[in-house]
Amino acid sequence: MTAALKNRLLEDVKQAMRAGDKARLGTLRMTTAAVKQREVDERIELDDSDIIAIIEKMIKQRRDAEQQFRAAGRNELADQEASEIVILQDYLPAQLSEAEIEAEIGKLLAELDVSGMQAMGQVMGELKPRLQGRADMGKVSALVRQQLQG
Repeated sequence: MTAALKNRLLEDVKQAMRAGDKARLGTLRMTTAAVKQREVDERIELDDSDIIAIIEKMIKQRRDAEQQFRAAGRNELADQEASEIVILQDYLPAQLSEAEIEAEIGKLLAELDVSGMQAMGQVMGELKPRLQGRADMGKVSALVRQQLQG
């Protein structure tokens, strides 16, 4: 249990139990279960960056589910997904602004000295570890595409 984020999750589970906050407790238990499942499956101990990746994946799943529930007129379920997203986002590092993301992209494009859409994969491959957990990679991808085309 060397990961600080993992310890924070476990402590927050205990606090949610003591406070009787069932919604938060359920979301946190689901998250710790996902972390433990991956650790058992791969027989490794996850570090903070691995846990952040799991949380990002969970947020993406909830965003997709929220959209589907809203489209189907199931607003109560969509609201539940939205509240889980808010809880999970507490465990991600501070998010970068669009200007900060564009600056990172510009700096990387200058470093790599590439242009054109054929460089998209290379640029995203370099950006992902730099920005993981600090930016929505879908948004980053759109900004990279914009800069490579423009």
